[in-house]
Amino acid sequence: GYSSAASDVYKRQLCDDANTRKGRIKMRNVKLCAIQMAISPNSEENIKKGVEYVRRAHQDGANVILLSELFLTPYFCQKENYDFFDLAIENIKETEFYKTFSNLARELEVVIPLSFFEKSGVAYYNSIIVIDADGSDLGVYRKTHIPTGECYEEKFYFTPGDTGFKVFNTKYLRLGIGICWDQWFPETARCLTLMGAEALFFPTAIGSEPVLPIDSKCHWQNTMCGHAAANIIPVVAANRVGKENIMNSSMTFYGSSFIANEEGTKVCELNREEEGYIIYEFDICLLYTSDAADE
Repeated sequence: GYSSAASDVYKRQLCDDANTRKGRIKMRNVKLCAIQMAISPNSEENIKKGVEYVRRAHQDGANVILLSELFLTPYFCQKENYDFFDLAIENIKETEFYKTFSNLARELEVVIPLSFFEKSGVAYYNSIIVIDADGSDLGVYRKTHIPTGECYEEKFYFTPGDTGFKVFNTKYLRLGIGICWDQWFPETARCLTLMGAEALFFPTAIGSEPVLPIDSKCHWQNTMCGHAAANIIPVVAANRVGKENIMNSSMTFYGSSFIANEEGTKVCELNREEEGYIIYEFDICLLYTSDAADE
């Protein structure tokens, strides 16, 4: 069974206790990145743009790079349409989509969580496969919490995930991932942290609320900043931008991708309309000293 104590020992061993040793502090610096893009109906264009941003982020030193949820296509979940099941991928590792980013990760020595619409047997999932810095596959996480509602008709397409929450032991850090709607639930962040995660990533597709007179942007960010503060862990969220039309439906995605530090403070953020990326460097070992100080 799972032991939170064992996980804590593992993390602290990685940093050689992270406390003073011969008057010095042990360091393990990692640069985390979120990419924000407008999504085209042309999947090849989305792949090309994603690759370009990953390369640019790597040039600026990024080690772990997050693209947004289901960025291969426009957000088809706006409408229920059986034709869209044809977008699902049955064997992700056999696709040029996966191979492109696997080769890129290996070339640049970066970690890339890759979001995709998955078909497995008779079930369909909103999934993410984590590609390590050597291009290897570290496994798949399937989205646990599935929303439903006007323009977010995900329960029509996706089965609730059967993987449980997962933490991926990448080259640079232990990475916990939730997918979009997962971020609204405090148990997501808490479970991933207790499982040994050293940062939390949330790929997202969120925007206008067609039937509600609200703007959820601040609520969306504040919830994840709360996860960061409560669990003393960095949080990275990557959203898409732009207006997308699906059949007779339209949504405007509000971007606002951000990175929060272990105190829950936003340390960098993109605006509602711009494409680009943000990077922030964390000393993972120093986070453990903060954690210990609060115990």
